[in-house]
Amino acid sequence: MKVTSGHNVSVHYVGTFTDGTEFDNSHTRGETVSFKVGSGQMIPGFSNAVVGMTAGETKTFMLTPEQGYGPRNEAALQTVPRSAFSQDFEFEIGGTIQGNGPSGQFLAKIQEVQENQIVLDMNHPLAGHELNFEVEVVSVSE
Repeated sequence: MKVTSGHNVSVHYVGTFTDGTEFDNSHTRGETVSFKVGSGQMIPGFSNAVVGMTAGETKTFMLTPEQGYGPRNEAALQTVPRSAFSQDFEFEIGGTIQGNGPSGQFLAKIQEVQENQIVLDMNHPLAGHELNFEVEVVSVSE
């Protein structure tokens, strides 16, 4: 059966940046990813790429930022007071933090450490990147 919008699929995949650096691998986690095609459960480019595939088929494709997690948004850089963190917090530029804000839980990367404030990058970690995927459809069902 060929995958069409509305089908439930299970896939294995390896995701890499254009320089070959791996950012995700379902094989390493030891489990497939299952989703309903076209439902918004996966990024649009990934969901669209499996359409027309069959169980057992493997495909390699590249997604632009617009097909993936979107372009980087410089407005997503937020400055927060250093006092929002515990006194013993060790700041590492490029490090990732989790927190709670007015809109709920968030994940951010430490962009800059200043004397009295911290600049956080609230963009999705994969925003602005071209993403390469090798996908194998493991199963397809209606």
